[in-house]
Amino acid sequence: MKASGCILSFFFVFSSISSLSVALTDAEASFLARRQLLTLPEGGDLPENYENGVEPNLKFPNPRLRRAYIALQAWKKSMYSDPLKTTANWVGPDVCKYTGVFCEKALDDPNIDVVASIDLNGADIAGFLPAELGLLHEVAVFHINSNRFCGIVPQSFCQLSLLHEFDISNNRFVGEFPKVVHCLPALRYLDIRYNDFEGCLPPELFNKDLDALFLNNNRFRCNIPETIGNSNVSVLVIANNNFEGCIPSSIGKMRNLNELIFSNNKLGGCVPPELFQISNVTVLDISSNTFSGILSKSFKIENVEEFSLANNNLTGTSHSPTTSSTALPKNACQPRGRTW
Repeated sequence: MKASGCILSFFFVFSSISSLSVALTDAEASFLARRQLLTLPEGGDLPENYENGVEPNLKFPNPRLRRAYIALQAWKKSMYSDPLKTTANWVGPDVCKYTGVFCEKALDDPNIDVVASIDLNGADIAGFLPAELGLLHEVAVFHINSNRFCGIVPQSFCQLSLLHEFDISNNRFVGEFPKVVHCLPALRYLDIRYNDFEGCLPPELFNKDLDALFLNNNRFRCNIPETIGNSNVSVLVIANNNFEGCIPSSIGKMRNLNELIFSNNKLGGCVPPELFQISNVTVLDISSNTFSGILSKSFKIENVEEFSLANNNLTGTSHSPTTSSTALPKNACQPRGRTW
């Protein structure tokens, strides 16, 4: 009787997830996350028996496409709803013809094809990421934004040594900042916004050679690490989280920074003068925090096209966003009742 109840429960949840283009409830997202945990090997690495499911009569042009087939079939089995039927043609050994799968010549062997990129953006698929995706060793681009994937990013993704762009935004991923990011040497573009990640940012994140970093609309908290000044990013967005404390003065070292958006957090204290000394910034938004102090009428920012300090506890007025000088006096932001 208990087994029958489990089957009925599974059928009910599966049926609700399979409905057309319906946002996942918290219960459904939790269900998918639990299903993933049940399938992941210890440590989240590749299962030892991943070859077992391949039909012996299937022929592949090379072993790498065989591995890709195993990975993609495992992924398809981990999808519980595909309302747009994006993966309907994920059948058979010719993975290069699968929708959303793109092949190129291997970097180390121009005579063979490999899966080089995955693009399932906007497919509205509900499911999770299986460990077998770590078999896609040649993938440089992995885009799955605007779906309903849940759970965590498996540790097996550390096998994707060529991964250059990783976009899992607008899904239902959970847990702490995905540790796999630290073991992706080729990564330059990271977008994990609009998920349910939480906890603190690891200091080593800003030591990676990234160009763009989107962390907004999650549940991150704690202080911004002092290592932020080590980052080479040109775009950094951490808006709509729960970050607190001061902006580290080391931010002034970010010479490549063009766009910085820290709005709608719990950041506070005085706005560090170093923030206004980043000469290449064109977008600067630290609105809707708890910054306090006095802004000098004489501070100037060069090249800024969009600029907002709104909804803080700052007093004083600033020049128009575009000015001829980056100079910022030491008293540009001084706490009330105190002089520097």
